[in-house]
Amino acid sequence: MRDSWRVLRIQSEFVAGFDAMSEVAEAVTVFGSSRIIPGSEEFELGIRLGWALGEAGYAVITGGGPGAMEAANRGAWESGTKSIGLNIELPFEQHLNEWVDTGMHFRYFFVRKTMFVKYAQAFVCLPGGFGTLDEMFEALTLVQTKKVVRFPIVLIGRNHWSGLIDWMRDVLLAKRMISADDLDLLHVVDEPSEAVEIITAARAGRG
Repeated sequence: MRDSWRVLRIQSEFVAGFDAMSEVAEAVTVFGSSRIIPGSEEFELGIRLGWALGEAGYAVITGGGPGAMEAANRGAWESGTKSIGLNIELPFEQHLNEWVDTGMHFRYFFVRKTMFVKYAQAFVCLPGGFGTLDEMFEALTLVQTKKVVRFPIVLIGRNHWSGLIDWMRDVLLAKRMISADDLDLLHVVDEPSEAVEIITAARAGRG
């Protein structure tokens, strides 16, 4: 495909995404590993998170796939809030999970990421791998550089995330590659209720 035609395909994905998400008001984007197994402690944590966000009045946006995404969508769906899945075409097959009531498929990661950020008042990261880290650091960079309004970035699971935070402090901060204020952009908690409290307080602060 010629680049000029590829631009039109990209444009069409943006238009379709904006149309599908146009009525989303208060929402939280949730990330986490697609490899989390149903019935595991991490999966149940995702369900509780989706439920708690729904009970607090937020729609829940995920990548729409299995694992942590499915768990958060399930909790949101069971709470009665809007459960949104933004799926990505991958070399290995991935379907939208059954708990999504508003779903989209994207070819381009950067278009999908725009939807994750544009319509969210906060990011919450459940335990995850490369994909979760990619999305977390992109959100962190956007907030740090003030390209978006400062919204909370919450990491759930101290056992999973504490090593990364320690490395940022002991290496990046020690070498002055980041500032102490940058570390304050991340909130590390263990319980969904703590995440919701941080997000709700930020919403009140925006007034």
